[in-house]
Amino acid sequence: MSETYAVILAGGSGTRFWPLSRNTKPKQLLDLFDGPTMLAQTIQRLDGIVPPENIFILTNALQEAGVREIATTLPAENIVAEPAKRDTAPAVALGIGLVAARDPEATMIILPADQLIKDTASFQAVMKDAVTVASATDALVTIGIRPTWACPSYGYVERGDRSVLPSVEVSNVPYDVIRFREKPNPELAEQFINAGGFSWNAGMFIWSIPTVLAELNRHAPQLGEFAQELRASKDVSATIAAQFPELTPTSIDYALMENASRVLNIEATFDWDDVGSWISIAKYLDTVADNNQTNKEITSVDSENNIVFSNQNGCRIALLGVDDLIVVQTEDGLLIANRHQADSIKKIVEKLPEELL
Repeated sequence: MSETYAVILAGGSGTRFWPLSRNTKPKQLLDLFDGPTMLAQTIQRLDGIVPPENIFILTNALQEAGVREIATTLPAENIVAEPAKRDTAPAVALGIGLVAARDPEATMIILPADQLIKDTASFQAVMKDAVTVASATDALVTIGIRPTWACPSYGYVERGDRSVLPSVEVSNVPYDVIRFREKPNPELAEQFINAGGFSWNAGMFIWSIPTVLAELNRHAPQLGEFAQELRASKDVSATIAAQFPELTPTSIDYALMENASRVLNIEATFDWDDVGSWISIAKYLDTVADNNQTNKEITSVDSENNIVFSNQNGCRIALLGVDDLIVVQTEDGLLIANRHQADSIKKIVEKLPEELL
């Protein structure tokens, strides 16, 4: 499948997993699960679908060195640091331009670098079907996750009927997308779940270059023009440096997906976790006495439902009479937080001195 490309989005900040994560090392570059980092796993899952020379990684200047340490199987020129923070739509347009310069008829996959997926075989089967559909139609294809609860922190995709694709044979037949729904309040999320026909928006997109450029030119002309400039550029680095910081920050959902002429959704058959907080990490730690979850041996007395994570050897953490805490220990930082406020850890990060970010 040499005509297939992938763009991995590997930027972001290191706020939710402080003190383990930092600006130079967000969650996709961390060893959280006693195995390859999430970025490394994302690259490995593409083996057999996209050749290494067709995989691009988009990151930022702070994280570029960390990305290069992990992505050693890719050509050096395929790792690109964005010169400014501009959200997902400009990043995706950058990826489209880079792929279009290589092959203006290619089909490409957009993937976040920070999602945990263990069932590689199912992931690859879904992606192969998505590439087949995108190559044979004028549709933008999304991957949806079947909701397991009424989560208000995810965007949702409202699906219609199964698509009629007479000339396309795939195992995972896509649905027509009615509309994208922004992150709902808890009550509306509950309505989505009860209604059925909704998927979590996983931020995975598949499309052909001709189709996505036509849609960008129609609905986001600034981004379409930038992608076309990259495609024709004789000095890609200079074009990125000059034009990317001038792009309007916005999400790819708002700029393109909510307005596109035809969007199809394939429901994932693989496991999926966006690992959004220490609560998510806890599911993969050992559960010891009194429902304490930890990656190290701890001593616990009259303490329940705590999350303990340490990357320090030779230092024992002991809990006495405390419940529902997150305790994270690194060489230069110690976090003690109420587990019910895990999503607010970024408020602590905002008050930290520069050297601890």
